[in-house]
Order: sequence, then structure tokens, then C-alpha cells
Amino acid sequence: MTTSSTTAAMSVLKGMYAAEAEYLAAGGPGSASFAPLAPFFAPDVVLHQASALPYGGVWRGHKGMEQFFLAMSRTWDTFEMVDQAFLATTSPLVVLTDVRARARTTGRKLDFPILQTITVEDGRITEVRPFYWDTAAIVDACSPC
Repeated sequence: MTTSSTTAAMSVLKGMYAAEAEYLAAGGPGSASFAPLAPFFAPDVVLHQASALPYGGVWRGHKGMEQFFLAMSRTWDTFEMVDQAFLATTSPLVVLTDVRARARTTGRKLDFPILQTITVEDGRITEVRPFYWDTAAIVDACSPC
């Protein structure tokens, strides 16, 4: 991949992260519009989440992404990306993110890493695959005793 396409893929990803932060800061699903996020995702985008998670499953298309953000909002009261390291800057991009979150139903706080592969084609994200170190810890933090 050329340097310009690497720069373009990184620009798309960083733009999406900025739009996501604004979306969540505005209140997320029900309070904010998905419209600022939509241009960063291909119409047939696919997001693969670990099935054990409260928001697990395969989410497809813009409608699926809207539903995913709704499920995330129901799960987490806060979800902050504390630190990110871009380990591969060509598509698929590889990003290691340290997350600090608080579960909505239990109020429990949890810090955890996520490693994501993100495919960018023609200036849009086409596929996202997050990998969690400990899905059981996330389920535990989100589950009432």
C-alpha cells in the first residue's frame, strides 16, 4: 500500500474516532444523530463482536452500526479510550486501545485493552474485528450479582 493510501486509511480511522467521541459526548443513541458517523462506514460495513459480550454478535450496514451503538449505550455508562497505539497503519489497520469504562447496570468500573483490526477500502471502513483479552471480566462487570 502506498504512503498516500496509508495516510488516507489513518485519516478515515482518526476521523471516525473523533466523530464517535462527539456522538457519545452528545448522549449517544436517542440523543445524538448517527449521521456524522455514517460517512466513515461503508454501507455494507461488518462489525464482529465476541458473542459472549452483552453487545456481541455480527452487526451489518449502517443500520447495524446504529443498533450496535445503542447496545453499547445500554451496556456502558462511560466508555473512554484512554490510550491508543496504531500498530499497523496499512489496511487492515491494527489498533491497541486501553479502555476505561463504567457499566450502566452495576456502576462497576473496568479498565481493559482491545486490539482491533479495521479494514478501510475506498475511504470507508468496511470491517471491524475487536479482540478482547477477557470477555468474562466484561460480562462480570456488567452483570448484577
